[in-house]
Amino acid sequence: MEDIIQVGTIGLIKAIDRFELARGVEFPTFAMPTIIGEIKRFFRDTSWSVRVPRRLQELRLDLAKAGDELAQQLDRAPTVAELAERLGISADEVVEGMAASNAYTASSLDAQPEEDDTEGALADRIGYEDHGLEGIEYVESLKPLIAELPPRDRKILSLRFVAGMTQSEIGEELGISQMHVSRLLSRTLVKLRKGLTLEE
Repeated sequence: MEDIIQVGTIGLIKAIDRFELARGVEFPTFAMPTIIGEIKRFFRDTSWSVRVPRRLQELRLDLAKAGDELAQQLDRAPTVAELAERLGISADEVVEGMAASNAYTASSLDAQPEEDDTEGALADRIGYEDHGLEGIEYVESLKPLIAELPPRDRKILSLRFVAGMTQSEIGEELGISQMHVSRLLSRTLVKLRKGLTLEE
């Protein structure tokens, strides 16, 4: 409340500075829109959990108004296309405005879920240890080494480790024996191991 009083006082001071007696308008009539404008601006700029551009703040209000009007007319929630047509903007802008609406209020990570208190706080339920992160360094180190391999060796690696085919299936695919696939695969893996060791 103290902040609102302070902002209203600033609006009053601005109104006093801009007021001209020669216009023939009473001071309260002139001052009220200025004070209300300052208070509205204060709420607009400080009530968002995450700062978003003013354009998106205004778009959020337009979307809410258009959404309510269309929901009454259609007896259902309007689609993105219907909102875009109503406001004369693109569907992408509607989606951007809807996403920006999520920034208006933020949920506490420590808050308990309303429907089931046994689940614990949100902070306890989000995030997990991604074991795939360990392999990223190896994948990035292997990329240039794999790019240097002959096309057939790359194909064998891809069929074996990406497609998950057996050596026999790879042999059938390439028209070579399973033994030959095994030798080529072993040779390629040795080459890649050496490349990684040299890099380290």
